[in-house]
Amino acid sequence: MDAPPPSLRSSSRRRFLGMAAGVPLAATGALALGAGTARAATDSAYVMCYFTESPDMLAADYGLHLAVSPDGLEWTPLNQNNPVATPTAGSGGLRDPFVLRKQDGTFVVLATDLKGTDWTYVSQYVHVWDSTDLRTFTGYRRMKLHDMNTHSWAPEVFWDAGRGQYGVIYSAVNSSGHNVIMVNYTSDFVTAGSPQVFFDPGYDVIDGDLAVGVNGVNYLYFKKNSTLVGARSGSLDPGSFTEFSTAVSHGGTEAPTLVKSLASSGTWYLWGDTWSPNGVFYAWQTGSLAAGSWTALDQRTYTQPLNSKHCGIQPITATEYANLLAKWGTPVWNRLKSYNYPARYVRHSNFVGRIDEYAFDPYTDGMWKLVPGLADGSGVSFQSVNYPTRYLRHYDYALRLDENDGTSTFAGDATFYRTAGLADASWASFRSYNNPTRYIRHSDFVLRIDPVSTTTDKQDATFRVGY
Repeated sequence: MDAPPPSLRSSSRRRFLGMAAGVPLAATGALALGAGTARAATDSAYVMCYFTESPDMLAADYGLHLAVSPDGLEWTPLNQNNPVATPTAGSGGLRDPFVLRKQDGTFVVLATDLKGTDWTYVSQYVHVWDSTDLRTFTGYRRMKLHDMNTHSWAPEVFWDAGRGQYGVIYSAVNSSGHNVIMVNYTSDFVTAGSPQVFFDPGYDVIDGDLAVGVNGVNYLYFKKNSTLVGARSGSLDPGSFTEFSTAVSHGGTEAPTLVKSLASSGTWYLWGDTWSPNGVFYAWQTGSLAAGSWTALDQRTYTQPLNSKHCGIQPITATEYANLLAKWGTPVWNRLKSYNYPARYVRHSNFVGRIDEYAFDPYTDGMWKLVPGLADGSGVSFQSVNYPTRYLRHYDYALRLDENDGTSTFAGDATFYRTAGLADASWASFRSYNNPTRYIRHSDFVLRIDPVSTTTDKQDATFRVGY
C-alpha cells in the first residue's frame, strides 16, 4: 500500500481506538507447497494486477488492471491498459489489488477499498471478485475484516493447509499506534474470522507478501522505513516470523512482490514500487530465498506496464495466457526504451523528440503507433497517440513532431526501416529512409539521425519496442 505522508500517517494512527491482541492459534501442521497457492502443473506465464497513477495524476484510474508476461519481466497490458473491472461499493475505487489461484483452480481478486489518495478514508472492508479465468469477474462484494477504526490496506492471500483455510493478511494500525500486518481466516471470501496480529516487530510495517512452503520455510517480505525487508518462519502461526534479510530499496520503496521464476529452478525475483505517483518499479534477483540477499536487475531486462502501481503477480498456464490476450488484445501503441539509458523512453516534449526518464506526464507523449512507413510501407513511421496528425520526422537531422503536410518530402523524412538493434540484435534500431547512412539515436537525450560507427553510437541508436 502506498504510504501517506508522515503527517497523515500520524493522524491515521491517532484514529485507532483499540485493537485486540492476537490470540495464539494451534500449530498449523503441514504447510502448503510452492507460494501458498494452488499451482497448475503447466504454469508457464504470469498475470499482473495493478491500478494506475502518473506524476500529475493524468493516468489515475482506480479500477482493476491486468497485464501478462511469458517471463515475469516484460509485460503486456491488457484492454489497452484500461480497467477490466471497477468497484461499485465503498469508496468506488481500489488500490493494491492481489490475484490468487484458489485450491479449486479458479481465481479470487482482493483489493484495498480506497479511491485516490484520501488517506483519511477508513474502511474495514476489502473489495472481492471471483473469476474462473480472469476474463470475466463475478460475485463482486466487499468482505469485512474488522470493526476497528483503522484501515485495511494491501490485502494478500495465502492457503494455510494446516487450517484448511485461506489467510488474508493486510496492514492496519495497532494499539501502540504503528502499522502491523494482520490476518483473518476465511473459507469463502464472503465472511472472515476474527482479526489477529500476524506480524508486529515493534515498528511500523506495511505491505506484507508471503512465499509459503519454500523448502519447508515461509517467507514474509514487507516495507520497513521505505525499504523491503524479509522475515521467515517454519510455521504460519501469527507471531512466528523473525526478520532476517538484508534490506533493499531504490529511493523510497514499498509494495514487495515475490515471484518465483518458472524457467530457472531456485531463482526468485523481488519487485518493489517507489512511493509517490511516479510509481517506478524496480526488481531484484536471488538464487536462494534462504540467503536473504538480493542483486538489482539491470533495467534493460524488465519493463513494467505503463503507469502501473502496487502490483500482484500470479503464475498462469500457457492456455490462460493465450486466452487473456485473445480476450483483451494487445495495445495498439508502443513505447520505446533506450538501450543505454533504460530508465528513459522516447517521447515528444514541445514537439521535440527526446528520451526522458519514466515516469512523466503527459504520459501519452511517450506512446506511439508504429504504422506502415509513409514513403514505403515496408518501413515504419511513428504516429503520435496524443497528436495523431503528427509524426516523428527529421529536419536538419533533428527529430521533431510535425503535422503531416502530405508532401513526399515529409513522408520521406518520417519513414524509417526497422533493423536488428545495433548494440543488441534482440532490440531494434531505425535507419532513415531518405538518409540511409543515418539512424535514429539520442545525443544529450535529444533525438536525431546520425551516422553510427562507435560502440556508444550503436548503443545510442538501439531501443526496445514494447509497452
